[in-house]
Amino acid sequence: MSTGNVILITLIVYQLALLGMGWWAQRRTHDAADYFLGNRQLGPFVASISYAASSSSAWSLLGVSGAAFTLGLGAVWLMPGIVSCHLIAWFVIAPRLRRLAANRQHLTMTDVLADHASPHGRRVIVITASTIILFCFMFYVASQFQGAGNTFAASFDIDRSLSIWLGGIVVLIYTVLGGFWAVSLTDAMQGVLMALAAIALPVMALIAVGGPAELMAGLDSVNSAAQNSWTQGHVGLLGLGFVLGMAMIGLGAFGQPHLLNRFMALRDETALKQARVMAIGWFTIVLSGMLVTGWCGHVLLPDAIDSETLFFTMTADLFPALIGAVITAAVLSAIMSTADSQLLVAASTIAHDLRRSGSQRSHAHALGISRLTIVLLCLASILIAIYLPASIFDRVLFAWNGLGAAFGPLIFGHIAGRQIPARTTVLAMLCGFGLTALIYSLTSISEALSWLPESVQSVLVSIAQSPGDIAERALPFALAALIVWFGSKRSALII
Repeated sequence: MSTGNVILITLIVYQLALLGMGWWAQRRTHDAADYFLGNRQLGPFVASISYAASSSSAWSLLGVSGAAFTLGLGAVWLMPGIVSCHLIAWFVIAPRLRRLAANRQHLTMTDVLADHASPHGRRVIVITASTIILFCFMFYVASQFQGAGNTFAASFDIDRSLSIWLGGIVVLIYTVLGGFWAVSLTDAMQGVLMALAAIALPVMALIAVGGPAELMAGLDSVNSAAQNSWTQGHVGLLGLGFVLGMAMIGLGAFGQPHLLNRFMALRDETALKQARVMAIGWFTIVLSGMLVTGWCGHVLLPDAIDSETLFFTMTADLFPALIGAVITAAVLSAIMSTADSQLLVAASTIAHDLRRSGSQRSHAHALGISRLTIVLLCLASILIAIYLPASIFDRVLFAWNGLGAAFGPLIFGHIAGRQIPARTTVLAMLCGFGLTALIYSLTSISEALSWLPESVQSVLVSIAQSPGDIAERALPFALAALIVWFGSKRSALII
C-alpha cells in the first residue's frame, strides 16, 4: 500500500471518530449552559488538554518548528515566554474566573466584561467585544484552514482549495452537532496526538543528526551569524528588546475567549489543581519538541525553501508510512482544535451575548442562531484561506496579540475586584486591539504615510520592525492595562 493511501485511510478513520464524538455530544446538549460551557462539569484531563490544544493551533507544530528553522537559536525565547504566561493564567486567572463565572452565572467572557453594567452599557460592551472577536476569529480560523490545506497538499496530490473545503466541513459538522462537549472531547484527543507527535519527531530527528552535540556542531556550520546568536545578532537594549518581544508572545493567552471559557467550565477546585499541572506539562513537551525539530531540520535540510512545510518533509523522511499518517493527523488535530473552539466562541458571541443585550428569545432559538453563526463564519474563513493566503505564523500572531491586548487587561481588572465602568471597558478594548492592528499594518501601509515628515516615517517603521516585534506585543497590552487601572476603582467584591 502506498504512503498516500495509508495516510488517507488513517485520516478517514480519524475524521469518523471526530464525527462520532460530535454525535455523542449532541445527546448531552440540552440548553445554552450545556452548549457553551458543558454545564460547568469539565474534568481535569479534558479541561487541561483541550485548553492546551486549542491554544496552540497549527502554529505550535508548523509555526514554532518553522520559526526555529528560520531564526535559529533566538527562537528559544518563545518557550519560557509562553509557558510562564500560561502559568500565570492557570494559577492567577483560572481560580478567580471560575468562581466569578459560577457565582454570577456567566457563560461567556463577554458576560464577565459586562458584569454590573447598565443595559445600555452592556449593549455597547457586547457590540464592541463581539466585533473584535468575530474579526479576529475570522482570520484566525482562516489560518487554521490554510494549515489544513498545506497538510493535504504536502501529503496528497490534492488541490489546495479542495483540501481547505474538506477540512473546514468536518470541523463545521462536529462543532454544530455537539457544541462545547464535542469541542472539548475532540480537542483532548487531538491534544494527545499533538503531544505524541512532538515527542516522536524530535527524537527521530536527533537520532538522524547524531545527538545533541552533533546538532550544535551542525548548527554552527549551517547557521548565519544572526541564527547562531541567542538575540538574532542584536546587542544591548536591542538584544533585550528581541528577547522580551519573543517572550511576550505569551501575553495573548490572558485574553483568548476560547481559552478563558475552559476555566469557566471547570467542575471544581480539585479539577483545577490537577488540570494546571497537565496543561503546563503539555506546553513544555510540545514547544521544546518543536524547537528541537526546527533546529534539526536546519541541519538535515539546510536548503528547505518553505519553513512551514518542514514538519511534513521531516515526517516523510524519518518515519514509515503508518507512523507518518498518525503524525499528519496530529497536524490536522492542531488545526481543528483551535478552529472548533473559536467557532463555538463566535457562536456564543452572537447567540448568547447579543441576545442578552437585545431581545429575549428562547434557548432553542439561541442554539439555532449559534449553529447558523458557526456555518457562516466557517464559510467566510474558508473563502479567506483560499483567496487571501498569508503566513500562518504572522496571521495567527496578529489575531492572538489583538485579542490578548483587547481583553487580557480587563480580565485582570475584574478578577482583582475592580469596578470598571462601561466607557473604560470599551476604551480599553478599542485601544488594545486598535493599536495592535495599527502597528501590525505599519510596514504594509508605509507608502500611504509618505506625506509625513521623514523623521516621523522613520519612527513608525522602527516601531513596526522592533526586535522580536516587542512593540506590537507589549505596547497595546500596556496601554489597555493603564486605561483599566486609572479608569476603574476598587470594589468591596472579593474573588
